Amino acid sequence: MNLTKEQRKQFNEILDELGKTLDITETEYDTAVSSYMAVGKQLSKDGSILETYHPEILPQGSFLIGTMIKPINEMDDLDIDLVCQLRGNKLNWTQLVLKHNVGKQIKENQTYEKMLEKPDGRRCWTLKYREKSDDSKKKYHMDILPAIVDNDYALFLDKAFRSKDVNNLEDYSIRITDKEIDNYSTEKNTLFWLKSNPFGYAIWFQSRAILENSQPFLLRGNIQEVPKFQKDKLPLQRIVQILKRHRDMLFSSDEDKEDKPISIIITTLAGKSYNKEVDVLEGLFNVVENMHKHIEEKFDKNLNRNIKWISNPVNDEENFADKWVEYPKREENFYKWLAQVKKDLANIISARGLSFIQASLVQPFGEEIVKRTFNNYGAKMLKARESNTLKMAANTGLIGTKGRTIIPQHQNFGRNE
Repeated sequence: MNLTKEQRKQFNEILDELGKTLDITETEYDTAVSSYMAVGKQLSKDGSILETYHPEILPQGSFLIGTMIKPINEMDDLDIDLVCQLRGNKLNWTQLVLKHNVGKQIKENQTYEKMLEKPDGRRCWTLKYREKSDDSKKKYHMDILPAIVDNDYALFLDKAFRSKDVNNLEDYSIRITDKEIDNYSTEKNTLFWLKSNPFGYAIWFQSRAILENSQPFLLRGNIQEVPKFQKDKLPLQRIVQILKRHRDMLFSSDEDKEDKPISIIITTLAGKSYNKEVDVLEGLFNVVENMHKHIEEKFDKNLNRNIKWISNPVNDEENFADKWVEYPKREENFYKWLAQVKKDLANIISARGLSFIQASLVQPFGEEIVKRTFNNYGAKMLKARESNTLKMAANTGLIGTKGRTIIPQHQNFGRNE
């Protein structure tokens, strides 16, 4: 990047503001937390068929690691991924029975029974809040994944969330239900159920994201508590949000959505490529330049040829790109997207002046989001101007909060950009 120090600072501030604009609000976050905690109470209430196994509802995925973004269409739902975690080594149920019993306990609440998507999904029960609620803040649906863990898992996970140790992350695996597994209705030994590791993955992502002096964002007092809403995200979290939005814009048509790059691939490759950059701009460029280096080729005995392989960082045997074989359009679209990201970033940093920078962001990220971003950015600059801290870097003409020349107050700054 052939940019001055002041230019880099301005672009970084704008990209960080873009990430904030893409993020869900604290109100949306708190509303979702209240909703899933209420579901947890329903599952664990006195007399519940699940009561003996101490069910707990925990977030997973982008909601847990702080990379969730708003949908392009405001009428679309946020997708909140949850785990319904039961503890007990003596559980004598098949996956079918566990899935049925979780659903049965949800249905005992008439409100939730009306919200349930029918039929139930391959692995999850889905509660559709927007369709059955008059609350405008409930713009989401919740996918609840039934799972089994050992009795001491809660203490084990609490310790892990507080630690920076990323060794033995596979130990945090849970056993889940899956209709497409052959033993779904017969196998009672959970060791032969499908494994998943959402919390090990979250710990890995946190280890990649945290900087030298930053606090772990998964930190909690105990496993029942949820992380507080992060108003200020770490650079890697912002980078993932920006990349996901770019993906959504590029594949926004109904015919493209099915084969767009999936979020777990973007998040994983970003995490592996990130090199602890302290600002979003530098980190974003580094990530997009290095993502392809973490896509391997491995020989597949069944196909008798090499296939693309994106390893799950907490399970080397799992390939996040496994669907690329069956759906080659998905591989093609990933590389198409990555090439477009690089092209759009180069175009953005070549722009000079706020109005031109704003114009360069519209196509890759959306007009309304970019407009909000620059309104918020302008308001911050105005506030800094009014407090007499905004300065213009000598001989550059760029505006920032560092420099040598104090700029006089001017009430119209940012409003006509």
